Amino acid sequence: MLLTEQLAENVRACFTGIWIRSHEHDEALLEITRLCHSEDWGLLSWDIDRGLQGTQAIEESDASYPDPLAAIHSLNSQADSDRPTLLVLKNFHRFINSPEIIQALTQQIGLGKQTRTFVIILSSLIQIPPELEKLFVCLEHDLPDRSQLEEIARSIATEPGELPEGTELERVLDAACGLTRYEAEGAFSLSLVRHGRIDVSVVLELKAQTLLKSGLLTLHSGSESFDDLGGLESLKAFCRRALRPRSQESSHVRPRGVLLLGVPGTGKSAFAKALGKETGRATLTLDVGALMGALVGQTEERTRRALRIVDAIQPAVLFIDEVEKGLSGATSSGQSDSGVSTRMLGTLLSWLNDHTSDVFVVCTANDISKLPPELIRAERFDGLFFLDLPGDSQKQVIWNIYREQYGLTEEQKLPEDRHWTGSEIRACCRLAALLDVPLTQAAENVVPVAVTAAESVARLRRWASNRCLSAEQPGVFVHGERSEGRAQRKLSRDPRRN
Repeated sequence: MLLTEQLAENVRACFTGIWIRSHEHDEALLEITRLCHSEDWGLLSWDIDRGLQGTQAIEESDASYPDPLAAIHSLNSQADSDRPTLLVLKNFHRFINSPEIIQALTQQIGLGKQTRTFVIILSSLIQIPPELEKLFVCLEHDLPDRSQLEEIARSIATEPGELPEGTELERVLDAACGLTRYEAEGAFSLSLVRHGRIDVSVVLELKAQTLLKSGLLTLHSGSESFDDLGGLESLKAFCRRALRPRSQESSHVRPRGVLLLGVPGTGKSAFAKALGKETGRATLTLDVGALMGALVGQTEERTRRALRIVDAIQPAVLFIDEVEKGLSGATSSGQSDSGVSTRMLGTLLSWLNDHTSDVFVVCTANDISKLPPELIRAERFDGLFFLDLPGDSQKQVIWNIYREQYGLTEEQKLPEDRHWTGSEIRACCRLAALLDVPLTQAAENVVPVAVTAAESVARLRRWASNRCLSAEQPGVFVHGERSEGRAQRKLSRDPRRN
């Protein structure tokens, strides 16, 4: 529902205290002004710089009322018994904690039902003192949707060839989702200056700067794709199908995401980064550690704010790396951090379960046994996949990819790569190029993680057997079978055998 529609309903219902959260105050005030003009309502606006504005009587008397308390008191003198009068207070959360302001607002909101006067606070965040919480209703001024972004783009790109069409235009609008009108105008204008046409790369660049300001999320802008990843065929096929374009009839069925468990170095993070590029979505990286705050309630507020940003930037891929390290302490949170981790986990779980935005979540973990069971239950994710050590055919593909990437000839003899991961193959190729030595000599500097942490890797593979889907072959992962073999759905009834 549009802001004007919500506001009109609340005014007619005589809610005399209204709090509007908006990141575009001028745009919100413009919409309110249009509403008041169409309904023939009185309108006053106040900010600390320009004071009180909006009526002929005030302009003629040159009484601008820069004092916030005086602005509230002036509302009754401007009241009209024949029509509602609205007072819009911009960025008033900076003044509202004053005892005098609290008392004045309490009296004015109560009196407003008789005088038909309405106090509207326009702010980028909601910070209502406890004394006023029951007196205000809260409305949201939404960021521009795709149709509004397209309208902005067409108003800027007026010459032939400046505005892309078809799929390219859809990619531009996807990239612009989550930007304010001001930011979208700037991104489109900068793109015209730089490329002579609206280009998705410039829009993503500006979006990355916007996320950098929040300090909670980063936008991955790499060029990785599935062609840069050897193996993982079942996982790739699953995600491609889950994120395929949907018809209008099936658009209500939203994919949730995948949880990737695996041996370190088997491509979990690389897959998450390549997925966004492969499906044409922005890839947002959420650092769970960055959500932690020093003040009481700050962690929970940061978590909610980060998830609101993610919802606004849909469609997107949300990447949470090594999730067990950020959430594994939730079970003992009451003794170690006064329950902060538990409350943060609760907020994340509620969002995973209830969000309706087109956001595909990819979480990676090296030790899923440390995660709380409520995170990995059904309907949190679409699938739990295990990424095992690559088999011979997968390793051959990986060798080819990295030999080409680092400019190594195919005539070189490959070293013994038993128990190697994709990361170790890449390290060997990089060292061969860096030291200008054959691959067999560079391999002397690589010690596989399956050797250095053999016990942990073996324990992880045993745990995943019959519990996780195979990332390589359709079906359930079974420990002891090579990735070339077919995974079988055989669930042991004896937990000691898993």
